[in-house]
Amino acid sequence: MTPDSPRTGELPIYESLIRERGDVVEETRVVAEETQHQMSQALSGVAPAPQETGAL
Repeated sequence: MTPDSPRTGELPIYESLIRERGDVVEETRVVAEETQHQMSQALSGVAPAPQETGAL
């Protein structure tokens, strides 16, 4: 690859990693938005009490 060539050759590698491993960036964004929504509701007094997860 020369310094003047486009970097589009890297895209198939990224796309194959997403197919193979999942889109971690997208999953993180979704979880962050859900958490932000839940916290907004909790701070306004609208949200139900959080449920604990895990074994007792």
